[in-house]
Amino acid sequence: MSLQLKVPKLACAACVNTVTKAIKTVDAMAKVEANTKTKMVRIDTQHSEAEIKGAIAAVGYPAA
Repeated sequence: MSLQLKVPKLACAACVNTVTKAIKTVDAMAKVEANTKTKMVRIDTQHSEAEIKGAIAAVGYPAA
């Protein structure tokens, strides 16, 4: 399943790394693409949107 989430706090490469690591703790096989200009994160995962949102919110980057 492919998800697209807007993450307003996504501002730099370190933010992208933090969000990517959080997603990978839920789904190690997830494919993550993030754009700091648009604040959009695209995730290809087998896990639910709620699980992914929960993981990134837990590290300080709640999805809008």
